[in-house]
Amino acid sequence: MSPPGPDTDGGDGVEDERVRVAEASGRAAEERAHDTVEAAVRAQLTKALGGVRGMVEAAVPTIGFTVAYLVTKEVKTAVIVGVGASVLLLALRLVQRSSPQFVLNSLVGIAVAAFFALRSGNAEDAFLPGIIYNAAYAAGMLLSIVVRWPLVGFIIGSVTGDPTAWRSDPGIVRLCSRLTWLLMAPCLLRVVVQYPIWLSAGDQSGPLGIAKIAMGWPLQVASLALMVALLARGRTPFAAPAAEPAAGSAAEPAVGPEEDAAT
Repeated sequence: MSPPGPDTDGGDGVEDERVRVAEASGRAAEERAHDTVEAAVRAQLTKALGGVRGMVEAAVPTIGFTVAYLVTKEVKTAVIVGVGASVLLLALRLVQRSSPQFVLNSLVGIAVAAFFALRSGNAEDAFLPGIIYNAAYAAGMLLSIVVRWPLVGFIIGSVTGDPTAWRSDPGIVRLCSRLTWLLMAPCLLRVVVQYPIWLSAGDQSGPLGIAKIAMGWPLQVASLALMVALLARGRTPFAAPAAEPAAGSAAEPAVGPEEDAAT
């Protein structure tokens, strides 16, 4: 039988091995860049929030919608201003050839809010999807803590390449549970404050808009600051160092041929 050619299974196996080696090298490089669990979580959380620009881009459409409605008292006009602000921010991102991820998230959010407001004709209904989203997110994070699979743990998994290995270390599980509590707190506070306002009689779009803006990126930054403070106190390595051999348990050197002859 002739050996496998470049286009046969043998070639595919070599290519697969190269891909595996490249992926392992990439994970190792990322772990070297973040030599502790705390450093990796800080970097990934900052990336997930989009930095200052990402948080501003999330707030601008809400500000536009709220101000436009308070000035005109027209739901359609407010929707146009909010959606238009998101589209302009997206266009700017595309012109700059930077990642549009956070603008797209904002655009989807304002589009869903616009649907609720236009369907009912009540401006305050634009804030209901955000309340529902925060309630669902808080419930999901609380459940992850209760079952001891805290959501923040998967941030570590995204760095190491193994999404569940972190759970074998009780110290990392405890750290991730505390961080998940802090990550959940803004979502819970938004629901506790904004839902009663939404239930109140009369037009509550003004108070809801102010509450949403005030409890948006400022509250997220405060939560992130607390998380960074917690992370700054610890230095948990990704892998425990190899155990030192016990005193007196080291293997005796092998007897060489010259020593054997001497005896």
